[in-house]
Amino acid sequence: MSYTPLIQIRHLSKFFPVTRSFIGKPTSLLKAVDDVMFDIMAGEAFGLVGESGCGKTTIGKMLVDLYTPTRGSIIYEGIDLAGLPATKRRRYCRDLQLIFQDPYASLNPRMTIGEIITEPIAINRLVPRGDIADRVGYLLECVGLSPDYRNRFPHEFSGGQRQRVGIARALAMEPKLIVCDEPVSALDVSVQAQVLNLLADLKDEFGLTYLFIAHGLNVVKHVSDRVGVMYLGKLVEVAPKHILYANPLHPYTQALLSAIPTTKKEQRRERIILKGDVPSPIDPAPGCRFSSRCYAKGAVSPPIDCDVDCPELVEVEPDHWVACHLLTQNPNLYV
Repeated sequence: MSYTPLIQIRHLSKFFPVTRSFIGKPTSLLKAVDDVMFDIMAGEAFGLVGESGCGKTTIGKMLVDLYTPTRGSIIYEGIDLAGLPATKRRRYCRDLQLIFQDPYASLNPRMTIGEIITEPIAINRLVPRGDIADRVGYLLECVGLSPDYRNRFPHEFSGGQRQRVGIARALAMEPKLIVCDEPVSALDVSVQAQVLNLLADLKDEFGLTYLFIAHGLNVVKHVSDRVGVMYLGKLVEVAPKHILYANPLHPYTQALLSAIPTTKKEQRRERIILKGDVPSPIDPAPGCRFSSRCYAKGAVSPPIDCDVDCPELVEVEPDHWVACHLLTQNPNLYV
C-alpha cells in the first residue's frame, strides 16, 4: 500500500432540498453529507461504516460523479474534480468506478452478459474492436465465470454470479479506484466470503484502490486497511483497522463495536445500548450530531455545550482521528 493519497476529500457536503418557497428557493435542506474530510491512499481499501442514512453511499456516488457536491473538493491526482465542468470531468470517470449494492437491479435484463461488459469497452474504445470478445472472455475468467456465459441473460444467474458480472463491468474500464457500495449485503452468507475473497484477489492483481461501504463491521474489518465511521452526515472517527477495533475512542464507535456478536469470551465487549432516536438530517442542530444519544455527554472538562459547538476531526494519536469534545479536550483519556 502506498502512502500517497489517490483521493483527497476536503469539506465535502451534499444537501438535498426538501421544501421550496413559491419562487423555488429551498426553505429546508436534508444534509446527507456535511463537511466531510478524509484521504484514500493509493492501493488501500478504505472502509466506510455507519447506520443507514448516514451518508456513506452519497459520498460514493459523489466520487463517481453520480451526484454533484453542494460544496467541497474531491481531489484526484492533484485535480479538483468537483470544480471541473461536466465535460472535463467525464475524462476521469473511467478511473473511478462503482459496484452497486443490488446485483438484481444493476444489470439490464434485456442485454446479455457479454453485451453488458462490452458496452463500456466499446464506448470508450479501450481495445481494438476485433479484440473486444477476447477482452470480455478474459474479464469473465478474472471474476470466476466461464467465457461461455457471455450469451446468457442476467435472469439465468444467481445473485452471487450477477455480482461477479457487476465486478467484471467495473474492471472493464481499467479503473484505479472502485467504490464498493455494500457489494455483499444482498447475497447469501455462504456467497459473501467468496465475493470478498474475489475482491481481495482482484485488488492485488490489478493494483486497485477501494472505497468499501458496508454495514457489517466484521466484513469491513476483513477487507479494509483503514476505517472511517460516519454518523448522520459527519465523519466521527478514522483509524487503521487494528487500532479502531482494538481501541475505539468515539462513543458512537464504541457502541457500534459493542454490538458485534462473537463466540469468543475474551473478545466480548460490554454492550452499550444507545437511547433515543436518530435525529432528522433535515436542518440538524449546529452542534454534535451524536449529542442527543451520547452517554458521555456532560463529561467534558472544561464544560462545552455539545448541542451548540460542533467538534472538529482531530488527530488524538498517530493516524487516529476523532471528532468528539471529550477526546479533543482530553486527548489521553482513552489512549
